[in-house]
Amino acid sequence: MSSPNSPSPVLELSGIDMRFGPVQVLQGAKLRLMPGEIHALMGQNGAGKSTLVKILTGVFPPTRGSMTLDGQTVQLQSPLQAQQLGISTVYQEVNLCPNLTVAENVFAGRFPRCGALQGYRIDWAAVHSQARTLLARIGLHIDVTRLLSSYPVAVQQMVAIARALGVNARVLVLDEPTSSLDDDEVHKLFEVLRKLRADGLAIVFITHFINQVYAVSDRITVLRNGAWVGEWLASELTPSAMIAAMLGRELAAQQARTQAPQAVDSSAPALLSAEGLGQTALLHPLDLQVRAGEIVGLAGLLGAGRTELARLLFGLEAPDRGALRIDGQVVRFGNPAEAIAHGLALCPEERKTDGIVAELSVRENIVLALQARMGTRRFLPLHEQTAMAEKFVSALGIKTKDIETPIGLLSGGNQQKAIIARWLATEPRLLILDEPTRGIDVAAKQEIMDQIQRLAAAGMAVLFISSEMSEVVRVAHRIVVLRDRRKVGELPAGSSEDDVYQLIATEHAEHA
Repeated sequence: MSSPNSPSPVLELSGIDMRFGPVQVLQGAKLRLMPGEIHALMGQNGAGKSTLVKILTGVFPPTRGSMTLDGQTVQLQSPLQAQQLGISTVYQEVNLCPNLTVAENVFAGRFPRCGALQGYRIDWAAVHSQARTLLARIGLHIDVTRLLSSYPVAVQQMVAIARALGVNARVLVLDEPTSSLDDDEVHKLFEVLRKLRADGLAIVFITHFINQVYAVSDRITVLRNGAWVGEWLASELTPSAMIAAMLGRELAAQQARTQAPQAVDSSAPALLSAEGLGQTALLHPLDLQVRAGEIVGLAGLLGAGRTELARLLFGLEAPDRGALRIDGQVVRFGNPAEAIAHGLALCPEERKTDGIVAELSVRENIVLALQARMGTRRFLPLHEQTAMAEKFVSALGIKTKDIETPIGLLSGGNQQKAIIARWLATEPRLLILDEPTRGIDVAAKQEIMDQIQRLAAAGMAVLFISSEMSEVVRVAHRIVVLRDRRKVGELPAGSSEDDVYQLIATEHAEHA
């Protein structure tokens, strides 16, 4: 299939096989990148996207297959060689140094120098000036002399993108670049990508946001189970057809499983009630009620205060105003252990850093919270751990070789299901889910959404936080809307995404 911009690919992978010991990760995979195109690489977690990216960026060589750059065969030996050839990557997990300044992160390993033969010392004036210029290209105007750690994750993600742009890249690979960005930042990023496309750059775009694929991509390649399914112009592939290609089955069968939420008795007493709860540095005072069997959605843009509220409720942060009640009784959690003792559970936003213990097995990760609640003097016997882990692996459909497999080897979706299993093992009354579907594939998202509805139907209270507004409006009995760390209103079940966005945008919304 040819492109109107260029009939010849700038980079092409063909017949790519990859084995890790006995495990076949890729088989006959291929990818063609045209100059002046944004190319979406799509597939479920475990489809082989990350492995293919690591091959085209020189992290490791394929077991079999070839790679050509401008029609010439190349064999990459390292990521450094890939960068020297103009292939640059920004991975999903921000891979920068928080103890360095923004400018140092942008130019680490390639600082401009001055003096005899340009080799004596770092030209800090040039470092700072060029860093500002690169960041300005993506609409970011910040103090480049401050430590990276002083900025939020969204800014750090943009710095990582600026660093990639500073290598004179001809091929730019973006692995989930929008996962930590709000709508305005995504819009700005897409403007940058379109400009780079107009300049002739070939861009690989990996995302789990279907609407973003069609907002910015020219071409789509789909992988499934490590194999190439097909390549299409984005204008010629419908979203449902793309998802069907990713799943290997029709989307309708998946969507039919998620039903509209059943009504909850609004007169029933609240299991959890927050009254004017807030913290000066984190969240303006707000009211919140969650009943047994109810899914309450927390909606808002990045920085609205959703995660801050979850942390206050779970004892990770101490409120300095208002009251929190469980079954009508005032409680004050000094730490998460006390929240757990009252029947609360929290699946955190940052799965990699705050959720899993990558080196421990699936079994050990699942029993972690229950063992912590039991204390150090009581040890859960191995046979009980095994039985519990196997029960949840089966119930939640966690795909793993066995329960002794290190959880770090599982796909993101299966890691997320294991974290949910960990908290279900404590038999909570209220489950707080902070971005439970972030960075996981379409099928795993659907399975988790189904599980949330089953838990609520069985009587569990759920506080559901998601940046994907379509998920919130689909499953929530009520939607609590936050903006600028304030509660601006509530919406009933059946509200649309536009209703939520309208409330967020309303200047004179009611404050809690």
